[in-house]
Amino acid sequence: MRRFSSWLVPTLALAAACSKPADKQAEAPAADTAAAAARAPAAPQAVVTVIYRTPKSPAAFEKYYSAKHLPLVSSKQQEIGFTKAELTKFTTTLDGKKPTYYRQAELYFDSMDAAKKGMATPGFKAVGADLGNFATGGLIGLVAVETGDKGTAACPALVTVIYNTPKDSAAFEQYYGANHLPLVSRVQPEIGFTRADLVRFESALDSSAPAEYRQATLCFNSMDELKKGTATPGFKQVGDDLKNFATGGLTALIGEQQ
Repeated sequence: MRRFSSWLVPTLALAAACSKPADKQAEAPAADTAAAAARAPAAPQAVVTVIYRTPKSPAAFEKYYSAKHLPLVSSKQQEIGFTKAELTKFTTTLDGKKPTYYRQAELYFDSMDAAKKGMATPGFKAVGADLGNFATGGLIGLVAVETGDKGTAACPALVTVIYNTPKDSAAFEQYYGANHLPLVSRVQPEIGFTRADLVRFESALDSSAPAEYRQATLCFNSMDELKKGTATPGFKQVGDDLKNFATGGLTALIGEQQ
């Protein structure tokens, strides 16, 4: 199971310079350069996120989505430059009601500069133009930056919390980093999630203010593990803490990656 202490540490660009004797520098400069690069943490990933509202006809949405839209996105990946896509279908709210949103698609980029470059391509514009052919319920398009260590564990079942803009963003961030994330980290073994994805929305796709503020996703190995984890006292403790900082409200959903 992955450790989450890195949640509390901002991503820093660190450069370490090691002094070597002159003859050693001449022997293997390439190796020294590679080692220095390996020691330097990567820049935060950027994520283009599309949150779909419930369409007028889910069956028609799914047919077009799988047969037309996803093949289009895949065919444009190299041009757009995203490194991977994660697709989620929401099944219920956290309390078992009809989900507030229908689906979510996330395109990952190595950096915000890479995301901006990708969004300016004809391929990305073709993908965006295709949305009107099936997203009949509307959607929210956002650009996010990762604020935690994503990890590589699979995410077949997940709990997603989408935070609305809080009344005081500075107060939110202070409490979130100093209190809430350490709490989640402490109860991770009890809850049993394997991965946590934390992002902060920077803008809408058109560069206007984002409709949502943050998103946190907890990944589980299966829906059974998720149900078991969300029934624990530790998960209840996490939920009870939300009122202490999420002053703008939130949406909590259960979903499956497909």
